[in-house]
Amino acid sequence: MQRSDQKESEQSVDDVLSGLTRERDDATRTSSPDSSGGGRLGGLFSPRAFLAALLLSIGGLLVGGAIPLVGFIGRFAGIAGAGFLLGLVGSKRHYTEVVLAGVIAAGLAFVLSTLFAVFAPFAVQLLADYGVAIAGVGAASGGLAALVGHYFGRDLRAGLTQEL
Repeated sequence: MQRSDQKESEQSVDDVLSGLTRERDDATRTSSPDSSGGGRLGGLFSPRAFLAALLLSIGGLLVGGAIPLVGFIGRFAGIAGAGFLLGLVGSKRHYTEVVLAGVIAAGLAFVLSTLFAVFAPFAVQLLADYGVAIAGVGAASGGLAALVGHYFGRDLRAGLTQEL
């Protein structure tokens, strides 16, 4: 036969354990992958959106650079246009992906255009001396253009979808 105080202690331990199990199940349900953004890495970066942004940025850079008389500035307009398009069509914010894509596209374009626009031996020496600065200016400008384009695309989307 058990003592009454021993029964109460066993019963209270069972109550505590069942309460902890319920709390753990609730926490697991609320932190499931479906509720965290579906495939986004920590909710900050989406590889699919980055790939789309990179391809659109490179395409915008090539199209903008092909326009006569505005080739240099047209590159940044193309990158901004890619960011604008992604902001306009996307339902979620993708600032990280768009800016990173703009940085990579413009940085590489600056280095490659310097390499092919200048006489080859001089271009190699110029890139050896100032390559990081050239890529840095291009990357910063491309990132800023992508950021501004994405911001205005999101702003237009918010204006078009807002109820009156």
